[in-house]
Formats: sequence, C-alpha cells, structure tokens
Amino acid sequence: MNITLASTSIAPPAANPAAAKAVLKNEKAARDFEALLLTPVLDALQKTFAGDAEDSKAPGASDYRQMGSQALAQAIAARGGIGIAQLVLRHLQPPKVSGGG
Repeated sequence: MNITLASTSIAPPAANPAAAKAVLKNEKAARDFEALLLTPVLDALQKTFAGDAEDSKAPGASDYRQMGSQALAQAIAARGGIGIAQLVLRHLQPPKVSGGG
C-alpha cells in the first residue's frame, strides 16, 4: 500500500478511469477533512500568541484571522498534514485479503 499525499496519487494508476477518479476524489476529501480539523487548532494558537493587541479589536479582525487559519490549515493538509488524511485514506481503501488455495 503506497500512501503519500503529495501531488501524486496514493495508489498505482488504475486501468479503470472511474476508479482513478474515485481515488483522486477520496484524496481531496481526506485533505479537506484534515484542514477542517486543523483550522480551529491553528485559530486557537493564533489567538493565544496574538495577545490583546489593538489590531485584534478592529472590525473584521476575527474574520481575517479565521481566513488566515483556514488558508494555513489547507496548505498544511495539502503537503501531507499531520497524518489524519492518511488515516482516513487507509480506511477508505478496500481490505487486502490474502488468498490461499
């Protein structure tokens, strides 16, 4: 089983185009899910280290902080993340059955 979440696919190229499309769709969904989970963590970290600056009280500051956290989480997940997407993909793959006579 080859699971890497870089710009390449997690599985060898499938002979069936529909299967290859499903693999790519699963990879994207797994990365998006990981980014969704990372966003509140990164947002909380940013709030913690930002302190009580005057800029944080400006109108819309929390929206910009949230957008920044989402962008950072998506970038981290797109480059392999912290392993959540790999775990999701491992569970989406069909089980390997060892066949013996």
